[in-house]
Amino acid sequence: MRRREQLLKRGDVSFVRGVCPHDCPDTCAWEVAVDASGTAVDLWGAPEHPFTRGGLCGKVDRYVERTYHPDRLTRPMVRVGPKGSGEFKPVDWDAALDVIGERLSNIIDRHGAEAVLPFSYSGTLGALNGEGMAGRFFHALGASQLARTICAEAGSWGLRYTCGTTASVDSMDAEFSRLIVLWGTNTLSSNLHFWPVVLRAKKRGARVIVIDPVETKTAKAADQWIRIRPGTDAALALAMMHVLIAESLVDEDFIREGTIGFEELSAAVEGWTPARASEVTGIPNDEIVSLAREFAAADPALVRLNYGMQRHRGGGMAVRTIACLPALTGHWRRRGGGVLLSTSAAFGLDSRPLRRPDLMPTPTPRTINMIRLGDALAGDEASLRRAHYRPRPSDPEVASLGPSVKALVVYNANPAASNPDLAKVREGLANEDLFTVVLEHFQTDTADYADVLLPATTQLEHLDLHASYGHLYLSLNRPAIAPVGQALSNAEIFRRIGVRMGLDASLFGPDDESLLKEYLAAQASPAIAPISWERLQADGFARVDVPTPFMPFAEGAFPTPSGRCELYSETMKEDGYSPTPEFIAPAWMAEVTPDSLVCVSPPAHLFLNSTFVNVDRLRKKTGAPYALMHPADAARRGLRDEEEIAVLGAGGRLRMTLKIRDAIVRGTICIEGIHWPKLSADGRGVNELTRQRETDFGGGATFYDVAVRVERSAGA
Repeated sequence: MRRREQLLKRGDVSFVRGVCPHDCPDTCAWEVAVDASGTAVDLWGAPEHPFTRGGLCGKVDRYVERTYHPDRLTRPMVRVGPKGSGEFKPVDWDAALDVIGERLSNIIDRHGAEAVLPFSYSGTLGALNGEGMAGRFFHALGASQLARTICAEAGSWGLRYTCGTTASVDSMDAEFSRLIVLWGTNTLSSNLHFWPVVLRAKKRGARVIVIDPVETKTAKAADQWIRIRPGTDAALALAMMHVLIAESLVDEDFIREGTIGFEELSAAVEGWTPARASEVTGIPNDEIVSLAREFAAADPALVRLNYGMQRHRGGGMAVRTIACLPALTGHWRRRGGGVLLSTSAAFGLDSRPLRRPDLMPTPTPRTINMIRLGDALAGDEASLRRAHYRPRPSDPEVASLGPSVKALVVYNANPAASNPDLAKVREGLANEDLFTVVLEHFQTDTADYADVLLPATTQLEHLDLHASYGHLYLSLNRPAIAPVGQALSNAEIFRRIGVRMGLDASLFGPDDESLLKEYLAAQASPAIAPISWERLQADGFARVDVPTPFMPFAEGAFPTPSGRCELYSETMKEDGYSPTPEFIAPAWMAEVTPDSLVCVSPPAHLFLNSTFVNVDRLRKKTGAPYALMHPADAARRGLRDEEEIAVLGAGGRLRMTLKIRDAIVRGTICIEGIHWPKLSADGRGVNELTRQRETDFGGGATFYDVAVRVERSAGA
């Protein structure tokens, strides 16, 4: 903490505790140094936080630079040029609110409140500035609802079907694992603070195995990298279960006491020999057998899942299948054993006191699937029907489509870079009949299409409360500085819009602190009950009140309908799925030809989705977008390292540099994201290639299930 010590010597610097707001499991506690003028001069990870331990990732370490970036939006603006041109003029807040209030009111009067669609995701994970105040506003308005499916939906459904919850183990208990399988996760880029826990486990003798189509930074640092074809994870898990059962490597006591459906599962995996799985996954037969045996012998083993491995057509079933493994081997019985996807459910937080769904009219407004934004904005009935949220095969077709979307309010998101099928998204955003409001820090690709662009505060400038999906600490963020320019928090912006539209001002609370205090006091979860507002103010964070070690399934008490881990699920059968695990082939398998490849697009190491892309230091260090290809695939196409290529998909064409490395599975191409299209040489982004197709569970996104062709770029 040399930086902190140096600033302490100045004598004119104070320190404010807060928490990183971004979509990352680490939810790092931080400390902001503020000088006598009220300017933030530095920040670092809170040294006393058990998970953060004083460090921040390379992205968030530049957060002060991002907050004071010269391109920061500091005044409300209204559009003066064509949509997409990014031409605006500054106005004051009253003028901006007048335009928004008048336009939204007219749309509701003419078309009904469902013609208004909110669009957001996890630009901030704060309870209030994420969906808290926005939820109140849109619920009171009666606007369409948004199914926020773009990241974690498929896997979350898979775990709930199998274990009844996504809560499973404390990530810090991985230290006691003897085998850690990092399956579909680049931990060193997307879960950095979990890696020291892994290293502590290694010092105790643990082995670390990475299962991934790409040799990521994490794969290079692991004891073993298992190369797997994209979207074939369930086939590997089925073969592992085949070996476990055939060789009697299972924990019969745990199966008897803590599971249901073992006989049905045994029948389902009987045909999934390692040889069959090898043909599907590309993993050698012996490697599959060895992995299964090592998994059974570890005392215990932990599978750390992440979201990359579920972004294909069978992603939900893949997570459901993998989640059966520790039940067969009884790893849930031992500290550090089981499956870990998310810790968020352990908090037991009830969002209703903030978001107020009780304010919605009856009947409940329709729900639009966010990954089908292009369809939702298209204007024709067939597209709008596809955009309606139907998370399960058993869900009926919607009886009433409702009106076309006439107003879009975007916050905490950048869909013109991050959504699938960008061409169709841009086409919808460019519609002059669509009224679009964007709350942002910068003029992103999405902001260029706004009718009204509003400057939002960063995490250094507002109050909020944060849970985590990677550890068990609830954290308070205190504002460290005054808002930059005329920026307002999301909460204050929705408060002002609501009042301007004639909604009852009392719905939005007297101030943000009062709302957050009421929210915390309203929690009924025993895990939250001992945590007071005063405690959070004093310490900055507090561990939820769950046992140490946190081993909720050690006795097999799963919160499923049967009270057991459901190897066979009657609920899944009722919902239109196979009740036992199965392999659902990714869509690319039916589309790939001898000339095509499957494309995956994980996040670049120094980007977080589309955040931080415009921070010059990080963008320069990352470099221009490039495509990674196996030498055999490049040789077959007569391509050379570092030449310019064109990547062609159903939705568009990209130009970029080719890198040829033996660090990727054959038949696969990797394009890191998410670069802003407007900052790329050809004005395009990787989601030109992706489609609005849905996963099997929950209607999630299939970003890593794309067949593409590659050719030498014209003129190269």
